[in-house]
Amino acid sequence: QVQLVESGGGLVEAGGSLRLSCAASGSILRFNNMGWHRQAPGKQRELVAKISLGGSTFYRDSVKGRFTISRDNAKNTVYLQMNSLKPEDQAVYYCAAANRWDSSPDYWGQGTQVTVSS
Repeated sequence: QVQLVESGGGLVEAGGSLRLSCAASGSILRFNNMGWHRQAPGKQRELVAKISLGGSTFYRDSVKGRFTISRDNAKNTVYLQMNSLKPEDQAVYYCAAANRWDSSPDYWGQGTQVTVSS
């Protein structure tokens, strides 16, 4: 069992930046897929970005070139650097961990709110 705790959300103006962090209660070396998902009101939860143990990454098209995911296995932490934020990025952001690259998450964090003002 592992617990994921997100931090770094908040209110930012459009065009601004935020850095989200996800701290795991145990080693993340067993998770080949650490990712960030988001859910806006009235919408389904969607994958934003994910990163493998080897550093391979995936981004949804709408955030490519603006968001960067990274992981520090020594600190059991995953980050999401979000630049050039847009109002449509506003959502609750969730950290997630999966054993396999293409599997659904096995663990979820509680979420952190990102609010982007226009």
